[in-house]
Formats: sequence, C-alpha cells, structure tokens
Amino acid sequence: MKTINIIICAILSSAVLSCSTPETTKVANEKDYDKYLQSIIITSESLAQKELEFWQNKLNDQPTQYPYLSKLAKANTLLFSESGNISYLIEAEEKLLQINQKTDYNKASYLRSLARNYISQHRFKESLELLKRAEVNGENLNATQKMLFDVYLELGNPKEASEYLEEIEDYADFGYLIRVSKWYDHKGDLASAIRFMEKAKKKAEEANDKDLKIWSYTNLADFYGHDGQVKEAYDLYIKALELDYNNAYAKKGIAWIVYSHDKNTDEALRILEIISKEHFSPDYYMLKAEIAEFKNNWAMKNDNLKVYLSATKNSSYGVMYNQHLAKLYLDEFNDTANALPYIEKELANRPTPQSYDLLAWYYYKNKDFKKALEVANTHVVGKTFEPKVQYHIAKIYKANGINDKAMLLKEELLESSFELGPLMTEKILNI
Repeated sequence: MKTINIIICAILSSAVLSCSTPETTKVANEKDYDKYLQSIIITSESLAQKELEFWQNKLNDQPTQYPYLSKLAKANTLLFSESGNISYLIEAEEKLLQINQKTDYNKASYLRSLARNYISQHRFKESLELLKRAEVNGENLNATQKMLFDVYLELGNPKEASEYLEEIEDYADFGYLIRVSKWYDHKGDLASAIRFMEKAKKKAEEANDKDLKIWSYTNLADFYGHDGQVKEAYDLYIKALELDYNNAYAKKGIAWIVYSHDKNTDEALRILEIISKEHFSPDYYMLKAEIAEFKNNWAMKNDNLKVYLSATKNSSYGVMYNQHLAKLYLDEFNDTANALPYIEKELANRPTPQSYDLLAWYYYKNKDFKKALEVANTHVVGKTFEPKVQYHIAKIYKANGINDKAMLLKEELLESSFELGPLMTEKILNI
C-alpha cells in the first residue's frame, strides 16, 4: 500500500512536530482548454440538425421508403449526444420502433439499433430481448455478440458476459479490446484494463478514425484518473477536444481535474457553467452542488440540488436516474423512505452488486447494521470494486465492529482520493 501523507502528518502533529507536505503541482492550464469553451457558430449539433431535416424531407417526399427512418433515428441519436436533450433519444426510439414494426422485427441491424437506444435509456432487459432475437437471426452475429456482452455485464451477469467475450475474441479488433478492458475493470484489475484500453487507442490511431480516437482518449483518460495518473488523463481530454471542441464529456473531465486535483473550485464552476449552457445533463448540477459544499456555500449547494432533483424527475428519463435519485435521498436528504422505491426499481431492472449496495446502504442509514452487513456480504463484497461502494462497505464493517477490515479499506480508499474527490476523502478520513 502507498504511504498516506495525511496520516503521517496527523501522527507527527500529535507529537507537536511540524508537518508540511509539498503543495500539489497544478495539472490544468486555462490556456490549454479555454478556446474550447468559447461559443462557436458552426457546431456539430447544427450539422446533425441539418442531417435530421434532410432525411425528414426525403421521408416526406417518399413515405414508403422506411429505411429513411433509420437515418432519422441516427440523426436524433447524434443530437442527443451533442445537446443532452433527452427528447432526441426518445424520438430516435420512436423511429426505431417504426422501422422494426415495418420489418416485423426480423432485421438484426434494426434490432441492434433499438437495443442500443434502450441501453442508453438503461432499459437493459428490453435490450437483451431484442439482442437474443438478433442472435437467432444470425445477421452480423459478431456485432450482436459484442452487445450481448455489454448488456449481460450491465445486468450483473458476469458468467454470461464472459461466455460472449470468448465468442468475440480477436486481439486485432478495436471492439474486442475495449470490451476486454471493460471486463478487467469490472474484475478490479485496473492495470490490465488500462493496458487493453491503450491497445484500443493505438488501433484507433492506426485507423485514423476520429470517433474511435475520441472515444478511446476519453475512456482511457477516465482509467488514468482512477489510477492517479492525473496529468496523463488531462492530456487525453485535451487531445479529445482537439478533435471535437464540443465534447462535453472531455470538458467535464477537465472540470473534475480542476476541482479534485487542483482544488480550484471557482474555475471548475466556471467550466461547468459554460458546459451546462450548451449541453444539458442533470449530472452537472450534482457536481456543482458538491463543489459548493466544498466551498461551504450551502445556498449554492441547495439551489443546485433543487435543479438536479427537478431535472431527473422528468418522465422522459424513465429509469435512467433511479440509482442517482436513491443516492440523493440517502446521502443528501437522509430520507430512506423516499429512497426505497428507487432502490427496489433498480434491483428489479438491474440486479447488480451496485444496486445491492444501495440496499445495504439503505439498511445502514436505518441503523440496521446487521442487515446491511448481510446484504453486503451476500451480494456486494468481492463482486464490485468501485471506490464509492468500497466506502459503504467500510462504514458497514465499522458499524458492525469489524474494524480491521474497515481500516484496510480506508487505506485503499485514500489511494483513490482523486477519483472520489475532496469531500469524500474527508469522509474516508473519519472512518
């Protein structure tokens, strides 16, 4: 385990000795990314809008040409990606339902497109049904098997996911490499996850595929961040923005670095404010609330929580924010009664270790520590390695008097302080 500076400082200060650690070197530089935050007239969203209008006009002129529905769905999906407006994703679903109805749900490519839309909506069981039908159809079976791996992993069925990973094995294929990376991340082997994502990045660069390069840069940046390689993560977010100056995901990644690593809260808020004006996502308001709490600005925190809560209750989101709303009620409002229905829905739709962690945390919040431990030991421990879940387990261990395990997790969690953020780090120190 790494030596934890803050623990050393605490020990030395208790002995009335001076303790100072070198100031963290700032990673982010406004000069690197500010140009990507400026308003630009010609955006990829406007290009996608033109694409949408083009195919809508084609369909209006030739109503019997149902393949145009697929083009419209693709344009709507791109608009959702660019703007964050959930209505575009729902519109894409409607178009994909129409084209599958016209083809009697018998064309695998259209089945996969609808399944992909359902994955974006976190409707994994419905996605699975479509993919199993596409598998029987057999058209481009490899593409279907890749998506089956994705869905089974999302549903908390690692055995089935592993079987499909074997079916698609091809170390020369970008799609296989990113899934092997995801598999190792699921197993808690971050070093291997990074190694395979680096291979995927190399494949994307060799093919000079813009979209695959952006995807591999941002996902590898996330892994680097989890591993504490903050400068490397920052550099990849900048590379992604060089290819797509509107990439909100990369901008949010930089905002997190500015906040969590550089502790420059005002600059992080400035970045988020700009992003949220051009790309809507409730997540930005939750992050703003966290930063506001770190600044001890409780009015700002409450304002952002209200916006977040209002946004996520939009019926168009369906089940997409059940997990997040459960966490909000448990952690921010200490309202277990309102949290429970969301937890139950999440367990019904997606019985993963992360969903069971919510149930264990619900029992912990209700001070039923034995039941919390029972759920955690049965469904969570050793099945997921996400730091926030590990924090819950550590707290549950401590509440049950299992202090040795709690302290081991505490030490490991402190190594993930960048990923967890300053607020969570403070909580970990109090375990």
